[in-house]
Amino acid sequence: MTALLATALAGVVFGIALAAPPGPMNAIIAEESVLRGWDAGFKAGLGAMSADAIFFVLALAGAVTVVARTPVLETALYVVGGLLMLYFALGAILDARTAAAFTDDVEDDSTGFRKAFVLSLTNPYQIGFWLTVGVGLLKPGTVDVLSHLPAFGDRLAGALVVETGSPALLVGFFGGILLWIVVFPATLSTAGRRVDALAPIIAFASGLVLAGFGLFFLTEATAGVL
Repeated sequence: MTALLATALAGVVFGIALAAPPGPMNAIIAEESVLRGWDAGFKAGLGAMSADAIFFVLALAGAVTVVARTPVLETALYVVGGLLMLYFALGAILDARTAAAFTDDVEDDSTGFRKAFVLSLTNPYQIGFWLTVGVGLLKPGTVDVLSHLPAFGDRLAGALVVETGSPALLVGFFGGILLWIVVFPATLSTAGRRVDALAPIIAFASGLVLAGFGLFFLTEATAGVL
C-alpha cells in the first residue's frame, strides 16, 4: 500500500512538472484566468488535459507512432500549430488592448477550452512526449521523473526514479495535471481581481508567448522542409 501511494505521488509530481513550465497552454490558461475568471482558465486547462487523455488512448493503442513514421505529417503539425498560435496570439493582444481590468470590455463567452484543445492536438512537442516518455509510462520499467523538467532536468536527474507500467502512476500523473489547472487559474484570477493593471499585462504577455512559440514552430517546419 505504501509503495502504491508513493508511486501515485510520484505521478502527481510528474504531472505538475510537465504542466507547470511556461508554454502556449499555460499562456492560454493565464489569459483566460485574468480576463474571464477561474472557471474560464480551468476550462482552458481541461482542453489541454483532454488532448493528453486522447494521446494517452492513442499511445495505448500504438496509433501515435504513425506521426514518428511520417515526417510530412510532423512538418504539417508544426505549420498548423504555428499558424494557430499566431492567430490566438493576435486575439490575446487585442484582448489586452481592450481590457482595462478583470472581465472589463471582454466577451463573457470563453473559447479557452477549444483553443487549448486544438493547440494541444497540433502540438508536436506534446505528441513527441507521448511518443517517447508517455509510451514509456505504459510499459514496465523506470522513469526519471525530475530529469524531464525544463532547464533544471540535468541537475535533478536521478533524484526521483519510479517504476512505470503501474495504473497508480498514470492516475497520479493526470491528477497532477488536474491539480495544476485548478490552482494556477485560481491564483491568477485572484490576482487579477485585486490588481486591475495585471489583467491586460498578463493577457499581453500571453500573446507574446503564443507568438514566440508560433514563430518557433514555423521556423522548425521550414527547417524540416529544407
